[in-house]
Amino acid sequence: MTGFAAASGRIVGALLLFAAVAMPSVAELQNVSIGGDVRIRGRYWGNMRTTPRSTSVHIPAAWLPGRAIGDPRGAAGRYGWDDRDNARKLIEHRTLLDVRADFTGDVSAFARLEAYALWGDNFRGDHITGADRRATTDRDLEFIEAYIQTQNVFGLPLRVRIGRQTMRFGKGWLLGDASPSTNAIIHDGIRLTYDAEPFVVDAFWSKLGENGIREEDGDVDFYGVHATYAGFEPLSIAAYWYLVRDARALSDTNFVWFAEWLEDALGLDDYDVTNQHTVGVRLNGGHGGFDYDLELAYQFGNADAVGARFRPLLYGDPDAEYDAWAGDLEVGYRFDVAWQPRVYLGGAYFEGEDNRSLSLLDWINPFDQPRASVSFNRSFSSRQYSPILDPEEHMSNLYQIRGGVGASPTEKLSASLELAHYGVVAPFDRPATFNAFGFAIPIAPALSFLTEESSRDLGFTTHLILRYDYTEDLMFRSGWEHLFTGKGAEDGSFVDYSGLGFGGGSAGDDADYFFGETRISF
Repeated sequence: MTGFAAASGRIVGALLLFAAVAMPSVAELQNVSIGGDVRIRGRYWGNMRTTPRSTSVHIPAAWLPGRAIGDPRGAAGRYGWDDRDNARKLIEHRTLLDVRADFTGDVSAFARLEAYALWGDNFRGDHITGADRRATTDRDLEFIEAYIQTQNVFGLPLRVRIGRQTMRFGKGWLLGDASPSTNAIIHDGIRLTYDAEPFVVDAFWSKLGENGIREEDGDVDFYGVHATYAGFEPLSIAAYWYLVRDARALSDTNFVWFAEWLEDALGLDDYDVTNQHTVGVRLNGGHGGFDYDLELAYQFGNADAVGARFRPLLYGDPDAEYDAWAGDLEVGYRFDVAWQPRVYLGGAYFEGEDNRSLSLLDWINPFDQPRASVSFNRSFSSRQYSPILDPEEHMSNLYQIRGGVGASPTEKLSASLELAHYGVVAPFDRPATFNAFGFAIPIAPALSFLTEESSRDLGFTTHLILRYDYTEDLMFRSGWEHLFTGKGAEDGSFVDYSGLGFGGGSAGDDADYFFGETRISF
């Protein structure tokens, strides 16, 4: 077992022992409360070729010989930007059921059940024959939270939570509890919270992947510390450190002993444990009519799990590293007049890298080593920048500039309108092409050093949202986003899936997204 694995094992063991000692030996049930949430939402995407989790090949690997693309198929993405493609539409139905049990000694237990389905998934009959059947419901119900909690441990303002849980810090920019696609981001682990206002400090560990006895040190773990100081009213300050440690074994080849020895001598097929460190700070608050929010983060560490993807021939990049900045800034002002209008300006930046091109010297060098393209990773984000461009909150290698206005015509009705521009930080060098009959045809696909840089301009979006709070528990919401597609969206760059997925299309038509939803809590 590696030194870090042994040390982390001791830390986790100490946390478990501490939690066990901290729990009162006798706890009697005092009361049980039940609550829940029902959410129904219809959504429509125009010019979306595939479902969010599937992709199609836009530039085949045969047109990219010798280039470290990160995908053996070539440049594959999920968009078409082509009005000849089918639209994607669905109605989601999500039900949550919460049960909380409070015991003496500041002990409690909480469980949350989730049932998620699309309308039509579980219909039990055949309208043509009239035959009835049982619905397939084996994956409909799941515990997304189930934990034990104790507070005021040892008489201190300390809370211990053990089990399956969600975690959200700040606005959920890098660590959130749920995504707009209704998927909860869940963690199986331990969280300690020291809450002595104005200081709040959280420390946690969660298990993201368990390899059991297959590897002695082959799990994926997530560690973090998050601290907040809110003693200065106009400004709250937070700082954090997160670590994703992926110790799963990686291998390009499995040759005989002599070939393996030669690989070691040449530094090939030699991957280390991936350690993705993220350190960041957030400053937010308000004064007078102004509000402001700035968050900055830097990511560093070994990125071997990413480097192993970049294999133009046999071998990937064992020297890949995280080395990227990201930030988000928004400043707003609310006018103290009727409708309480608020105007704001903001922007976001996620540093990206694209080493997928080849020079002529690289092309003729048979010993050329591939270089991975590692962009800032947003693995646990709850911040969606665009339901069209960023539907699952992992778009990277991009910048955004936004501005908007919001207002509340009545106590129950609110509306907002945003205009945003999106661009690529590190564009892709696509094969040089010429146009014929509406198609882009590569000039010489075998000569992969002949390239042309994709445009950085992904386009502009307008986003309108209306919300009506019928009661405190029941709300209705609808919205529309339109993408004025830029040349960069048609050309394509690697901005999807944390900079590993291709965002190009087969055309440059505009795109639309509509949604309508209702939600009740009880």
